[in-house]
Amino acid sequence: MMILILFGLFFLLVFLNVPIAVSLGLAASMGLIYGQFPLSVIPGILYSGTAKFTLLAIPFFILAGSIMEYAGISKRLISFANACVGHRKGGLMAVVVIVACFFAAISGSGPATVAAIGPVLIPAMVKAGYGKNLPAALVSASGAIGIIIPPSIAYVVYASCTDVSVGALFTAGIIPGIIVGVAYYLAAVWDTRNNKEIVSQPKMSSKDRWTAFKDAFWGLMTPVIILGGIYAGVFTPTEAAGIAVIYGLIVGIFIYREIKLKDLYHIFMESAVSSATVMFIIGAAAVFAWILTTSQIASQLSQMVLSISDNRYVILLLINIIFLIAGCFLDANSAFYILLPIIVPVLNAIDVSLLHAGVFLTINMAIGMITPPVGINLYVGCNVADIPVAEICKKIIPFLIAGIVALFLLTFIPEISLFLPRMIGQIK
Repeated sequence: MMILILFGLFFLLVFLNVPIAVSLGLAASMGLIYGQFPLSVIPGILYSGTAKFTLLAIPFFILAGSIMEYAGISKRLISFANACVGHRKGGLMAVVVIVACFFAAISGSGPATVAAIGPVLIPAMVKAGYGKNLPAALVSASGAIGIIIPPSIAYVVYASCTDVSVGALFTAGIIPGIIVGVAYYLAAVWDTRNNKEIVSQPKMSSKDRWTAFKDAFWGLMTPVIILGGIYAGVFTPTEAAGIAVIYGLIVGIFIYREIKLKDLYHIFMESAVSSATVMFIIGAAAVFAWILTTSQIASQLSQMVLSISDNRYVILLLINIIFLIAGCFLDANSAFYILLPIIVPVLNAIDVSLLHAGVFLTINMAIGMITPPVGINLYVGCNVADIPVAEICKKIIPFLIAGIVALFLLTFIPEISLFLPRMIGQIK
């Protein structure tokens, strides 16, 4: 009965378009009442669930992403990528993926990446003959790379749930993020194979490329400073997020001079609201997860999953299916808090590295960001392109297939994710 109350009420509220945090909180509260737990435990769980040093990186990365957007870094990255590959056949599609990967290494957020690069790249692709639907689908899909390539808010949340090193997760996500980006690019190339209306961009001279590089240099240095500092042991991921904020302010105010003092109020307010939303979800999800663990529901569900098969690959396939379905309705932060108490014992039982699992489970959630009916990136991309979501549902299918193929590749070949952390000594 407790399972029905927790999950039944939660999904009912989600289907009724009640915000995720409120749905989690109400379902958890009803679970506490049914289980005869005192409601007085809620403040303590909320505090312990959110008062973690690791999670302090979240508001800083959100603020850094907002600063970078206002600083005009995204448009400079687009100009540089366009100068390098924009003249090739399908070059603008490559530009979208490349810029998404770079901006992902700045913002750590899927919707933020779409909102940053979409207003420039979608109109440019429409003008080049791609139509509106494919550019919106490609930008939405590529934006989802924002939670795969480090720094990633999803990795921070996963690490707080599993005690995996955030730095090692960041390292493990680099190659998989690039592979997913390549998969999305190939899907776009296949979709446009018969489009005769596409117009190639004029080839830039070496001087123009150098000018574009110099203009984008400070933006290109952002992921180098953030990730380089972490991997060199200069600062922790949380400290790196603070450094990213300071660096972004210096670049935006004094170098690019795009950020004015009057903009700071809007930047901080937008970041505060986004951070509060995320932390509210984490707090409510922590209460939900506490009930699952305390009531032994998580253990029972773990045993149920393990009883289905003793084949490691079958169980990994089942876990991916669970998270793909969850990704259709939940954001990564909620899904991790709700499902990891159930899944982590299963992963340990079949001897799967939690570091490796953090990568492929995050990819599941990235695919969910472009999967109807929720697919938040689809809504952001369609809003930028000014088209209904229903119009790009067909165009998103090749990207879903490409993402799932990449997901299975990265799930069943763990060395792809673990190669870099092992090479630099983060794991044995």
